[in-house]
Amino acid sequence: MKHLFYTLCIGLLFISCKNETKTMTEKASELPKATPVVAKSNYPENISKVFEAHGGIDNWNQMQSVSFTMNKPNGKEVTAVNLKSRQSIITMPDHVLGYDGKTVWLDAKSDEVYKGNPKFYYNLMFYFHTMPFVLADKGINYEDAKPLSFEGVEYPGIKISYDNGVGESSDDEYILYYNPTTFKMEWLAYTVTFNSKAKSEKWSFIKYSNWHTIEGIVLPETLTWYIVEENLPVKKRNDLQFTDVTLSKQALGANTFEKPEAATVVE
Repeated sequence: MKHLFYTLCIGLLFISCKNETKTMTEKASELPKATPVVAKSNYPENISKVFEAHGGIDNWNQMQSVSFTMNKPNGKEVTAVNLKSRQSIITMPDHVLGYDGKTVWLDAKSDEVYKGNPKFYYNLMFYFHTMPFVLADKGINYEDAKPLSFEGVEYPGIKISYDNGVGESSDDEYILYYNPTTFKMEWLAYTVTFNSKAKSEKWSFIKYSNWHTIEGIVLPETLTWYIVEENLPVKKRNDLQFTDVTLSKQALGANTFEKPEAATVVE
């Protein structure tokens, strides 16, 4: 009888502990899930402040794809890009230009001849539009640059260069000029070496303005190219507007960028 009593007690204790454990597990499952913490990368202080002024590098790194539209003289040009792989597709009135992660291809939709250089252009406007965040890519070197003085404002500069073999044109150079008060990007100076494959001393200038915020990221709505004299901007040349801009934490499917059967691979 005593043995039976001990057995019952142990059984009740086991059931009680089991129920308590179950209750604790259920309560734990009701707690809010912890938000993943993305480690901050180690960038120079001035470029870090620029990233922060535009929504933060950690926020940007969570984005997987971007799309935007530009109104060109011959019609709308729609670009979509996977941010990590840089796969891209540009749909134009007469052509579709794509990069599947390995090759650049061009698909003609009419008899109109494509007048640009597909390998140069396929990521050009994406690169300009997603400044300053594309300047966080691997293989980039930063150094202070001489400030740009324009219409009574002095903009501090950050010069960007690339390690050998990074991208199609590792000899390209950029200077990002930022507002000394807000740290927002105001100007971009750049050289082009795609055709020459040698460093250039000729600088072009773009003014960044009319910012809008998408998914917490501050991107430009308007880019203004300037006429340059003695490697300095002097007056406006033309504007380019970006509309229908989207950012997403979801990547686009690889089939989005696949070469159509009739398209030509660009060598």
